[in-house]
Amino acid sequence: MMENPIVMNKYSIERTLGHETKSYNYNEFVKNFKINIISQTDTDLEFDLIGVDVALANSLRRVIISEVPSMAIEKVHIYQNTSYVLDEILAHRLGLIPLKADPRQFKMKDENAEPSEQDSLMFELKIKCTKKDLDALAHKQFISYPVYSKHIKWLPLGNQKDMYTEQDVGMINDDILIAKLRPGQEIELKMFAVKGIPKDHAKFQSVCTAWYRLMPKIELLQEIKGDDAKLLQKCFSNNVIGLKDVKGVPVAYVADSRKDNSSRNVFRYKEFDGKVLMAKVQDHFIFTIESVGSMKPNEIFLESINIIVQKLNNALESAINQSDV
Repeated sequence: MMENPIVMNKYSIERTLGHETKSYNYNEFVKNFKINIISQTDTDLEFDLIGVDVALANSLRRVIISEVPSMAIEKVHIYQNTSYVLDEILAHRLGLIPLKADPRQFKMKDENAEPSEQDSLMFELKIKCTKKDLDALAHKQFISYPVYSKHIKWLPLGNQKDMYTEQDVGMINDDILIAKLRPGQEIELKMFAVKGIPKDHAKFQSVCTAWYRLMPKIELLQEIKGDDAKLLQKCFSNNVIGLKDVKGVPVAYVADSRKDNSSRNVFRYKEFDGKVLMAKVQDHFIFTIESVGSMKPNEIFLESINIIVQKLNNALESAINQSDV
C-alpha cells in the first residue's frame, strides 16, 4: 500500500499526511487565490500570494533560486596573465560577473559542441598596465592599476551583431573589480558564456535572493488606552500600532500589521496579558524577489511558474503511463 496517497479529480485534491487528511477544492481555490503586487522596480518585486498552501509557496521559492536559468561565463581561455591573481582564481572571478544577456534568447549548449550564435557569447579581456595608464589616473608609479568589468569587450559570434548590441549582452555593472595590475603586468584572455541553471553552479543565479514570510495577524482583544497605549505602540515596529484620540485620551488600534517584524516585545509586559493576539495568516505569503539584472523580477516569477507547470505535466504524464501498464 502506498504511503501518503494523493487522490485527484477535476474539482478537488485530497492529500493524506500521516493521520491528517487535507482537502483542496478547485472552486474554492479559484475563488480565494490572489496575487497583489505591492511594489515593483527593474530589480525588486514584492507581492502577496494569497489563498495557496505553503507547499506551493516554497516550491516557487525553490524553483526561483535553483532552476530559473541565466547566462554566465563557463570557459576562460587564458593566453597571458602576469598579474598577482592566479589563473584559477581569475577564471572563477570572471564566471561570477553577472551578464545582461536574456537567457530566454539562447539554447542550452551541448557539452561537447562548439560554441555557436544560438547557445554562446564570446568576450575578450586584453589589458596591460603602463606608466602612461597610471599617469592618466593621476596615480604614482607604484600604485596598482585596477581592472574592472568595463574593460571586458563583447566579440559577436556568427550574426549576433545583427541581433544584439553590447548593451544587450554585456556586463551588468561596469565597476566590478577583477584584478589590479602593476607596471608591465598584463592580462589577455577570451571567455565563453553559456546558459545554465543555479543548481548546477551558483554563477547561473538569476536572483540575488528570493524569500517569503507569512502575513502577520495582530488583534487587540481589549481596549488599550492612555499610557498603556503609548507603551504598546513602542513594542512594535513603526506604524504597526496607531493612536487615535478619544475624548482627549489616546486609544491604540492596529494600523498596519504588515510592517510587524515579529519581535514579540509585547509579551514582556504583564499589563498586556490576554489583550493582544499575535498570529500569522496561514495562506497569505509576502513574497520578495531581487533580480541580478538579466531578467526583471516579474519575468523571473513567470519563468518559475512555467517550470512548475512543466514539472506537474511530467508527473501527470508519468502517472498516466504507469496506470496504463
